[in-house]
Amino acid sequence: MTGRVGIGLDIGGTKVLGAVVDDAGAVVDEHRVPSPTGEWRGSGSSQGLFDAIVATVTELRARQPEVTTVGIGAAGMVDLDGAIHYAPNVPAFRSTPVRADVEAAIGLPTVVDNDANVAAYAEARFGAARDMSDAMVITLGTGIGGGVVIGGKVLRGAHGFAAEVGHFQIDPHGPMCACGERGHWEAMASGTALGVMARAAAHRGELATVVTAVGGDPDAVHGPDISTAGRAGDAEALAVIDAYAVNVAIGLVGLANIFDPGVIAIAGGLVNDGELFLGPIRKHFIGHIEGATYRPVPEIVPATLGERAGVIGAAILAMDQHPVA
Repeated sequence: MTGRVGIGLDIGGTKVLGAVVDDAGAVVDEHRVPSPTGEWRGSGSSQGLFDAIVATVTELRARQPEVTTVGIGAAGMVDLDGAIHYAPNVPAFRSTPVRADVEAAIGLPTVVDNDANVAAYAEARFGAARDMSDAMVITLGTGIGGGVVIGGKVLRGAHGFAAEVGHFQIDPHGPMCACGERGHWEAMASGTALGVMARAAAHRGELATVVTAVGGDPDAVHGPDISTAGRAGDAEALAVIDAYAVNVAIGLVGLANIFDPGVIAIAGGLVNDGELFLGPIRKHFIGHIEGATYRPVPEIVPATLGERAGVIGAAILAMDQHPVA
């Protein structure tokens, strides 16, 4: 451990992950619990999301009492005051004053930002986008998160809502997104979307090997089943992966044409499969980006900090915004 330490938390639909992080980006200690369901602070239930956050911070402070700040990365639209206005995949977040509530409960300076923003902050400082002044970090998970680094700073926008990249429209007649609009990139290129595409293929009579492996029910097919079959060389699974890669690449192309990043780092579970997904994504990206033969094409690389990118970025952001006097 070097120098100062702070707590970072990553709040999502399935977990609350907390970690003590030093100012060199190293994780010193961590604690995780499942994300409770229900409204923010619920009805006073100890199972509420607020209580889980406070309990995680309290546990980590007890083990590492020298922490001075708390940073929180959370899914959804986070304003510049640390309130979360909306998160399609976390129902508890609806016009929720997360920063103010947590800071009042724990008595430490607290910063709240979008989870993809803090992951991008971490990757820009310590990971795949290190030393890059302009970069993007895209997380392909249950939804799609994104962080855009411009001139060495994470883009926040006028209200803090910038880089909701999963929610730009690719196809106005496309599948319904969790936010209630059709054809958003998230509905077509998230990890969830891969499962939807796979089940549709199974119902068309494709993916016979995969369907057999899951017990014969096309509705039991999910994204990881496609990955497993793809790694084994199954041609029909590879065809689904290629079609999915087109959807990912089209969104990346649109963002790259707008922001001109030096590198695009891809995070999320798909990164664990390496070139199985990244190879087709790169192929289709180069095939669609404007002026591919006349420009430096941004490199598409796996993010390197894994699931801890969010806690690292949140902790470092809080320490940077609240330096020791």
